[in-house]
Amino acid sequence: MSLDQMLRLFAVAALACNVATLSLAGVRRLGRRGLASDGRGAAVGARALVGVAALLAVGATLGSLYLSEIAHLEPCRWCWFQRIAMYPLAAVLLIGLIFRDRTVYRYGLPMCVAGAAMSTWHYLLQHFPDLEGATTCSITSPCAVRYAWEFGFVSIPYMAGSVFVLVGVLLNMSRHRS
Repeated sequence: MSLDQMLRLFAVAALACNVATLSLAGVRRLGRRGLASDGRGAAVGARALVGVAALLAVGATLGSLYLSEIAHLEPCRWCWFQRIAMYPLAAVLLIGLIFRDRTVYRYGLPMCVAGAAMSTWHYLLQHFPDLEGATTCSITSPCAVRYAWEFGFVSIPYMAGSVFVLVGVLLNMSRHRS
């Protein structure tokens, strides 16, 4: 698969994350419950939610490694900050899933909030490069460069932000089901 095809695939995955986030928000808003409300059903539901969140975080981690190590796209400063939030998030969620930690959301949610904030800032920098001085990003890898611009608005920070938000929603839901 070419880099352009992979970026298109990642963009579609990000949009799927957006649809899932909006769907979960809509279901929650309407007051519907997808799983049983008894203790056993809630525990199974929380574990499944953490499992999906872990899968998303691991996928995003592998995707970012593909972009830098296989496609040879040099990450900028803000890309690294997002990775600093995503890589440990994947590990924390996997460990929480393996050890059936019902409170893993306590560790994961702050990483999601930080990662989503950094992704949002980076996405804004791509639209308005003057928001941050020229001295804060590398000349060889400027933060305003768009390696991807799929569908006229999906860039790599948008993709990362989509995952952070969906994982955060899933962890928040698991918190209420624990």
